[in-house]
Amino acid sequence: VQLVESGGGLVQPGGSLGLSCTASGFDFSTTYMRWYRQTPEKGREWVATISDVDNLTRYADSVKGRFTISRDNAKNTLYLQMNNLKPEDTGRYICTGLTYWGQRTQVTVSS
Repeated sequence: VQLVESGGGLVQPGGSLGLSCTASGFDFSTTYMRWYRQTPEKGREWVATISDVDNLTRYADSVKGRFTISRDNAKNTLYLQMNNLKPEDTGRYICTGLTYWGQRTQVTVSS
C-alpha cells in the first residue's frame, strides 16, 4: 500500500496551491479519503473528507470556503485545492484512507 503526496511548497499569503495524493495497493474507489495537516503547535488537525462514490465533502471550519477536496477514482488520486492561503495553513499535509497514511508534504505560507 502506498499513498504519495505531491504539490507542497512555499506560497505567499493569499496565494493558492494544489496537492495531490496518488494511492495504490487498496481499493481507492470504495474508500473515504481525508486530508490532515500537522504542526508542532496544534499537532494533527483534520482538514477535509470526501466520500467514495458520491463525492460528498466535509471541511474543517478553518478551511471552509477556501479549500476544495476532490478525487479522480480512475486515476486513484485525491486532490486538495487550497486558495486564499493564510500563514496558519502552514504545516505538513497528509492524505489518508482506511488505516493508511501518506508520507506528508510540506506547505509553507509566508511572505
